[in-house]
Amino acid sequence: MTDPGKELIDRLVRDLRPLPPWALERRLLAALGLGMLGAMALMVLVLGPRHDWAQMLASPVFLAKLAYAGGLALTGGVATARLARPLGEAGAAVPAALAVFLTLAAAALVSLAEAPAASRRDLVLGSTALVCPFLIALVSMPVLAGLLALLRRLAPTRPLAAGAAAGLLAGAAGTMVYALHCPETGLPFVALWYTAGILLTTALGAALGRFALRW
Repeated sequence: MTDPGKELIDRLVRDLRPLPPWALERRLLAALGLGMLGAMALMVLVLGPRHDWAQMLASPVFLAKLAYAGGLALTGGVATARLARPLGEAGAAVPAALAVFLTLAAAALVSLAEAPAASRRDLVLGSTALVCPFLIALVSMPVLAGLLALLRRLAPTRPLAAGAAAGLLAGAAGTMVYALHCPETGLPFVALWYTAGILLTTALGAALGRFALRW
C-alpha cells in the first residue's frame, strides 16, 4: 500500500522544471522597463518634458536627481526581488535607502548653508512644492502597476513589505522620469519634495500590496 501523501506530492512536483538562473531578476527588469515606458508616455502626454535639454543635461542638480533616484531604485529593486520569494526578507534595503537619503540630505544642507539668505526659501520650496510629490506618485503608477502584477504571479509571503518594496522601486524609477519634466534646480528641494513623492509611492505600494498580494 502506498502513502497517499507521497502520491500527492509526487503528482504536484511531476511536471516541475528548474528555472534558469536569474529568471526572477530578468522578469523584474522586464516589468520595470515596461512600466518606465508607461511612465515616460504619461509624463510626456500629461506634463511635458523640459525643452532646455542641453542646459538640463549639463546641470549638476539634474545629475544629482538621477543619482539619488537611481540609488533608491537599486535598493528597492534588490528588496523587491528578495521579497518576491517565499519567506523573503528586505535585508539591508532600509538602511541602504537611508544612507542614500542622508548623502543627498548632507549635500542639500551644504548647498543651503552656502546660498545667500534671500535665495534659501526658493531652494527649499521652488515653485512646485505643493504638487511635486503627487506628480511623482502619478508618473510612478505605471511602474507600480506592472511590478504588482508581476508579484501576484510570484510567491511573496509578506505582502505589505513586498508592496512597499515595489512602491519604493516604482517611486524611484518614476522620479527619474519626472526629472525630465521638473524645472526645479535646488538640492534642498530634491531632498525634501522628491523624497516625499517616493515615500508617498512606497506607502501606496504597501497599501495595495497588503490586499493585492495576499495568497
